[in-house]
Amino acid sequence: MLSITPKSGESVRIPESVLVAGKVVPAAPARRRGPAASFEELASVCARAWQPVESEPLGDWRLRAARGFTRRANSVLPLGDPGVPLDEALGHVRQWYGERDLPAYIQTATGAEGTQELLCAELEERGWRREVTAQVRTAGLAPIGDLDADVSRVRLSRDLDESWLSRYQRFETPGPHVLAVLRGGPSVWFASVPGDSEDAAPAAIGRCVVDGRWAGFMAVEVDPAHRRRGLASAVMTALARKALEEGASAAWLQVETDNEGARALYEGMGFAVHHLYHHFRSA
Repeated sequence: MLSITPKSGESVRIPESVLVAGKVVPAAPARRRGPAASFEELASVCARAWQPVESEPLGDWRLRAARGFTRRANSVLPLGDPGVPLDEALGHVRQWYGERDLPAYIQTATGAEGTQELLCAELEERGWRREVTAQVRTAGLAPIGDLDADVSRVRLSRDLDESWLSRYQRFETPGPHVLAVLRGGPSVWFASVPGDSEDAAPAAIGRCVVDGRWAGFMAVEVDPAHRRRGLASAVMTALARKALEEGASAAWLQVETDNEGARALYEGMGFAVHHLYHHFRSA
């Protein structure tokens, strides 16, 4: 059987006997509204926005761990050659994460020049399962800062507090590892919109990491009771204006492929897909 991997990153198996001819097809030329960027540049910028508590190199690969908080900070970033045969590298990955009582994940990408379609196919052949697929989207930063959004209630801070964390409930216990990941990055900003009462969780929150020309948006969450009031746009606009003040000019974010509401919002802001990324888990 042969394994063929399209841009979706999900391999298709066909009998070798039915193949007449084949060749590796390079990624199509970029046609996007967002700023030009290589995969390697953008992947590195995204990684710096979700910094692990500990990491270790394996050749050009980077093993990352943060006690299980976010797959992005608890997965291998394979930008290049591991320096050893693939099966040996995968064995080391399993051992490294096993020593930390964590599942072994490898983050791969497809759909742009220089991405890892071949590695995706090789992982699937070895029984690794793709659990999550998300889009990395890019856009010009200035149009986001120019949005006609009411930012009067948005509060910006260099640090997060218990109130911010009460809206961002993507963890079991908000230990030091959670705070270390969220606070990590070149220049980090947190945004919040107060709730209906002094003791209520924020109506909306967001996080932005400014890194050179890039501003990354993440953790944009709105209380279901306050949705469709423009709060997500207000949070992103306020963060974009702060990033522009720091000299950034381009924006990026990550959104899971099945989150239709968020994808529609970001498309309206000018974000276009740059590539897809996937998390493969060891069997």
